[in-house]
Amino acid sequence: MPKYEHVMIARQDLSNTQAEGLIEHFGAVLSDNGGNLVDHEYWGVKTMAYKINKNRKGHYAFLRSDAPAPAVQEMERLMRLHDDVMRVLTIKVDEHAELPSVQMQKRDERDRGDRRERR
Repeated sequence: MPKYEHVMIARQDLSNTQAEGLIEHFGAVLSDNGGNLVDHEYWGVKTMAYKINKNRKGHYAFLRSDAPAPAVQEMERLMRLHDDVMRVLTIKVDEHAELPSVQMQKRDERDRGDRRERR
């Protein structure tokens, strides 16, 4: 089954539990359509580079899924129709990384070998 990574930005005036509830809801949409939510991370409220729908901040969430294309299309369709979701990005990947995403790693744990070698 194809592997996908999704990043979702929800409105800033939601509570943390409501934002995490959106993750569970869209994971259920995937499983109802023959897919599987492999892993998810809630990144918290972050400041955006520009305003979206008069919001300066948003709840960020990262999802990893194994799902057929119709299941992903249905999930994206429902995300775009949902009033609380402002933006969605879906990327097809070859493999899922086992480590936590870069957003969840501490600053000193991130790999900076490439930057140090260029100096």
